Amino acid sequence: MSTLVTGATGFLGSYVVHGLLARGERVQALVRARDDAEARGRLWTALELHLAREPDGPGWLAERLRDGRLVPVRGDIRAPGLGLSTLDAARVDAEAERVVHTAASLNRRSERVCLDVNLRGGLEVVLLARRLADRGRLARYVHTSTVAVAGKRAREVVREDEAIDWERGDFDPYARTKKMGEQLVRRLLEGASAIVVRPSIVMGDSRFPETTQFDMVRAFVRLAQMPVLPLDPDARLDIVPADVVGAAVVALALAEAPRYSTYHLSAGAASPTVRDVTEALALARGGRGPVFAKPLAGPVGSLFRTLANAGKSPVQRIAALLEVFWPYLGWDVVFDNARMIDALGRSPAPFTSYCAGLYDFAARGDFAYPHRPAPDSVRSAAQLPTGR
Repeated sequence: MSTLVTGATGFLGSYVVHGLLARGERVQALVRARDDAEARGRLWTALELHLAREPDGPGWLAERLRDGRLVPVRGDIRAPGLGLSTLDAARVDAEAERVVHTAASLNRRSERVCLDVNLRGGLEVVLLARRLADRGRLARYVHTSTVAVAGKRAREVVREDEAIDWERGDFDPYARTKKMGEQLVRRLLEGASAIVVRPSIVMGDSRFPETTQFDMVRAFVRLAQMPVLPLDPDARLDIVPADVVGAAVVALALAEAPRYSTYHLSAGAASPTVRDVTEALALARGGRGPVFAKPLAGPVGSLFRTLANAGKSPVQRIAALLEVFWPYLGWDVVFDNARMIDALGRSPAPFTSYCAGLYDFAARGDFAYPHRPAPDSVRSAAQLPTGR
């Protein structure tokens, strides 16, 4: 039996795939690719961050590809039946007992893209899980949502069962489509063992400075370089490391009897303030922290919105990035994580303990991970025929 993971080549998906494999589980990894060689190459690129910590990274991955513990399944969540070949569809039906859905569009500016991937694609994954459940084959479905479904709030601690409020406005299309995606799960997988997980802001890994995901990190670095910050220094930032989010998703996917149907994967009450983060950076780098100018938060946010739509330029690109994340930086909302701590058996490391290393890695590498081409041992790893 195995776990089907969507978004396997994404940032969070790579943590889930590696975590399941590290626990000896078999994984069917849904990958968009033209052929098996490309699929294996994309998995290598996604997992390279983790394989750097294995004694024989390329050999570790090649062995799991050869012995069938990791099976690339070519498809696309936006296509009917996930776009699977007849043979792959039969293999999923026969072998998958768990589905972990991590695939998503994080495009916070495009309603069309979010609807296409997060809703249309999410529906196809839920329908697959429903078919498995109807055949008595679904042991667990884990659906990755976001704490942003809580909508526009200020200065709150939000618990899982209080987050969804349909009368409350949403920050962006990403949050809106994720909230609607949760509704699909609740209605279409009623009676099945379905869990919704809501990560907060996921940045970096508490164990090492390297990362392959730079969207929010880029905003974090740019803001940290500003001598004057138009933010409330006492606003809390609910930032959680990817290693804890990945471990929590794996633990819940494999748990015999989870206690709840919804979990916040977050920093919770231990979330640092903006001041805490800037002081940690200043201490680590031997410099001075910024001056805070809280009254400028509104005008600066409006300026970012204007510049983000002012034609293509380096300034426009930075403004577009900051405009997307600006509402979340002044949110001052944290998400209770007692359920996650109970399920995982530990609390997440605070962002202040690893933010300096993440800053240095991202800034020094110009927001890029030093990927290498997939070695021959991975590209040529024997696979069962796909039937395409």
